[in-house]
Amino acid sequence: MRKSLRAAAAGAACVVAGAALYGAGAATAGQSTANSTHEPYNIGLLVKDIDTYYGTTADANGVYQASPDSQYAKDLARIDADARHHIDKEARAARRHGEKPAVVFDVDDTLLLSLDYEKRYNYTYNSTTWNDYVNKADRPAVFGSPELVRYAQSKGVEVFYNSGLTEAQRAAAVTNLKKVGADVDLDADHMFLKDKANPPAYLKDCATPGAWTCTTVQYKAGTRRHIEQDLGYEIIANFGDQYSDLDGGYADRTYKLPNPTYFVS
Repeated sequence: MRKSLRAAAAGAACVVAGAALYGAGAATAGQSTANSTHEPYNIGLLVKDIDTYYGTTADANGVYQASPDSQYAKDLARIDADARHHIDKEARAARRHGEKPAVVFDVDDTLLLSLDYEKRYNYTYNSTTWNDYVNKADRPAVFGSPELVRYAQSKGVEVFYNSGLTEAQRAAAVTNLKKVGADVDLDADHMFLKDKANPPAYLKDCATPGAWTCTTVQYKAGTRRHIEQDLGYEIIANFGDQYSDLDGGYADRTYKLPNPTYFVS
């Protein structure tokens, strides 16, 4: 991972656009303010808006948490309801056509919430502090996401993970996902992480040992292509908090979860 642009968007709702659900924000992949000539939104007010959206509070241990009554939680609940309906319908259709249905989940801020890291480090990224944070394996769940993972499994849908976390962070990611209840298909055949030292052959167009040039879209879309074309699955839904988690095809439907705290191109 990780974050190429930080604190660039404040989301207040999720917007349904065609077949995808998108988190609204001041800056997104399709609506960037990076080249704007007008005065940008005040960063102090932006941080307050983010806190309001998440209903941010510090728990007894001083860990920043999102509120289950927040607009963020309500937006996730609407996405979850639509996704469950879609998974149920498409899983039955896939089996009728002799296909193997699958879903793909990003991890950071799709399954595991990083709000405490963002608040603690003032929406800036540092590889050392991020690695320490990930390796604590103590992030809370994104509301509803572990339940959605288990729901997909209950419908006979194969679950895959497509994350920007590194191979060195695998053990911590697995531990954390188990802790929040997303204990489904967490083996190496289902959880795809970045391995820049020994990239998989299916990414040969942008990665060779010691020479990684893959963009996030190339890496994630290339992995989904591998799941569909090499492993023989039909990806009926792909979930992520960044547009770069979703762009590039190889999924019947994409679900953009809200994340106003950073933007990954």
